Amino acid sequence: MLPQRPLLKGRQTRAAILDAALALASHMGLEGLSIGALAEVTQMSKSGVFAHFGSREELQISVVREYHAKFSEEVFEPAMAAPRGLPRLRALLDRWFKRVSVEIDAGCIYISGAVEFDDRPGPVRDALVGMVQAWHGALERAIRIAVEEGHLRADTDPQQLLFEVHGLILALHHDARFLRRSGADARARAGFENLLSHYLAPSVAVSASRSAAPALPAPAARRRRSPSTV
Repeated sequence: MLPQRPLLKGRQTRAAILDAALALASHMGLEGLSIGALAEVTQMSKSGVFAHFGSREELQISVVREYHAKFSEEVFEPAMAAPRGLPRLRALLDRWFKRVSVEIDAGCIYISGAVEFDDRPGPVRDALVGMVQAWHGALERAIRIAVEEGHLRADTDPQQLLFEVHGLILALHHDARFLRRSGADARARAGFENLLSHYLAPSVAVSASRSAAPALPAPAARRRRSPSTV
């Protein structure tokens, strides 16, 4: 058991460094991260921080991965408890809106990272793109399933709906964080409802006009979930 103690302590130290690095990156951006700044915040030596990551680039990539893991824990995983189709899609978007609202003061690494690395090829940009694409892929699958369940129109273009929803997220972040406009979250949610009304299947749209919560068609035969299925 004794040989495992240094390993456990090392993991705990690395996790603590990552938490501090994530907080720094949220406020200063990934480019604001440095071994020196992190050493100062964590009250460690530069060599001690360097030993856990090896380079500033690896530190930045680790922060991107940590951010993605926390995003998944707060947004994606809880939404999977909602029924397939429109309820799950709504849950995903609701949690995404909440996440962005919380990040108004802290900042969103997906968004700030896109500005920092949009024209800078390299491993950090690749990591950012991969994480954002993974999230968008999950949303697109959720939209396709909502179509399969008969909740959204059969002619719905999942990529177009995803594009429009993402536009609302970017507008929310811009107006709330940069312009400091109150009510941005409510406007973004209203925009989503307006957008969704265009894509609802006719039967769901009729039900929605009669009640606050749409009566959804009976779900299709349950399929086994796989890693590629939302």
